Amino acid sequence: MYSIQSVKEIQDLNPFIVVGCGGGGEKFSNLEGVETVGFIDDDERKQGKQFCGQIISGSLERCLKDCDAKSLVIMLPIGAEGTALKYAVQAIDAGLNVVTSFRSLSIEENPSLAKFADSKNVVVKEISPRLDVVENFAGIAPEKSCEILPKISYTPKAPVIFVGGTSQECGKRTTSKKLGIAAIERGLTPAIISTDEMGLEEPTDFNFRAGSLSAMDVPAAILSAIKYVEAEKSPDIIFIEGQSSLTEKGNPHPRGLSAAILIGAAPDAVIVGHRPNHPYREPRGIEEEIKAIEAIEPTKVVGLSINLRNANLDMDIDYFESKFNLPVEDVYNNGASKLLDAIFEYLEE
Repeated sequence: MYSIQSVKEIQDLNPFIVVGCGGGGEKFSNLEGVETVGFIDDDERKQGKQFCGQIISGSLERCLKDCDAKSLVIMLPIGAEGTALKYAVQAIDAGLNVVTSFRSLSIEENPSLAKFADSKNVVVKEISPRLDVVENFAGIAPEKSCEILPKISYTPKAPVIFVGGTSQECGKRTTSKKLGIAAIERGLTPAIISTDEMGLEEPTDFNFRAGSLSAMDVPAAILSAIKYVEAEKSPDIIFIEGQSSLTEKGNPHPRGLSAAILIGAAPDAVIVGHRPNHPYREPRGIEEEIKAIEAIEPTKVVGLSINLRNANLDMDIDYFESKFNLPVEDVYNNGASKLLDAIFEYLEE
């Protein structure tokens, strides 16, 4: 009823004032046939500056004095629902139509807003997540958008190490744990963050299932986890367990999850795990995974953790070191001190 399915549905609501001078506000302004005559943002650093050819205002009242608008569009991020509701009520009360993004303010979850708009004889519409389209082609869809975490920016104080791998079940969890143990043995305070429900073993600090989140929320969750653990224990080094792989052939579905964790971690260095002759996964291989990791993030793979459970007799540590010219360790049997050395040597460089 309120969901916008085509830009034609909002062209007759021109001209617009846009709330939110970021990516969403710019995208809306660039829609075909949409006319924007004013912009509002609560960020004082933006007010008075030009945005999409207009000067940014700090309030709807001031903006209406400077322009003649018929409608207001709210393009605020998740986490700003209170601000979005404030502007929606002000706009409707002023006789403006309202278009809102589902990220800013869900009309379905605020039925009183629709009733208020009806009482003022104005239109209220929503740019929805279009889950109805997903249901049409996939046969099923969640009832509402899974994206719920506010976006954050955070620069860690301690170096962050990402533990990736060439496939699922190749040793990422064990490697993360062993790296933490090696750090403790050297008198350091590590933080170990597991991104899987099975990350239950000490010295892991906490675990959560990153796969339960939307891909958009995963980087925010990783950054929030880093910020939280730094506040809790002021670690000297942070290890983040990855999930799945960027390149595994047989099961492509978690590959986006692996990328989202890597992006959220923004690691200073990476250890890659590999299980040769994997009995039920289809890794492309170490070289492919290293290329993919270093293409996605400006980081460096500095060592390999090899799970030799299914390896041929000639596939020992020396074999992998000579082939890939990187420090290699069987952490399950030998611990991760050698890989920790490789990490610190790279960080010192």
